[in-house]
Amino acid sequence: MSKIKFGVNYAAKDRGAKRGEMAFAPNPLSLSVPEPAFDSWLRDSGYLEILDQRTTDLHRLSTASRPSNSTSSSSAAAAADSTTTSISPSGVLIVSQVFFSCIWTLLSLLTFNPFSKLAADDFSGETPSWTVAFFGASESYSFPSSPSQARLRVHENVKRFARNYASLSVLFFACSLYQLPKALFGLISCLALWDAFKFSGDRWRLDRYPLIRQTLIRIAQCVSAVILFISNVQFAIVCALGVSYAVMILHASFRKLTPAKQPDVRGGNRNARR
Repeated sequence: MSKIKFGVNYAAKDRGAKRGEMAFAPNPLSLSVPEPAFDSWLRDSGYLEILDQRTTDLHRLSTASRPSNSTSSSSAAAAADSTTTSISPSGVLIVSQVFFSCIWTLLSLLTFNPFSKLAADDFSGETPSWTVAFFGASESYSFPSSPSQARLRVHENVKRFARNYASLSVLFFACSLYQLPKALFGLISCLALWDAFKFSGDRWRLDRYPLIRQTLIRIAQCVSAVILFISNVQFAIVCALGVSYAVMILHASFRKLTPAKQPDVRGGNRNARR
């Protein structure tokens, strides 16, 4: 009798297991999207801030797993020889790899055109706020984990903050002129020369003599070029462009991507913004 009960219970358990397998059978309509395909979908759909945060999180997880391995190897080495105080070669190798990876990421920013996706419409909108959108907080910055992430940030941030970078370029040029009074004097002299030429042309009606007018314009251009060259205005322009480009590249590569449209603050509740 016990054998019959045992056989019945075993058969019931077998039927229940099969029924459970049928209930939790894998759905044939479910899709497993590969990582590269998911990244390309995020890029094509415009969710660049999600892609940037996802890349940063994956890099943080990969770097967090490295110290555990290094600490375990160092503890094993310390247990083997407690009198050794020198740095292990594996630790030096890891530090050198991280250092050269950071250098390569920064050097890769000089090998592409950051203005390739910039359009004229990017300068027609409103200027993003300098405090919340442009500068942000300390959590709004992180070192790019790879050259591809750095390029992604630069392309998108240049489009978003085009007016901010243009304002900074004008500010740097004004500062360079302030540091070079000779260049400032030469620029003002050129402006005064062309203003005098326009006043004289309107007074003498040089538009009735196109040949004379064109000759005077060419002479004024030559004189302006000589004044600008002697007063080193080109040096001030090069300095302003170099500093502006360096600031733009560094800020755009270190600035995390955030949603372009920030949520409004209503009812006294402040949403967390980067």
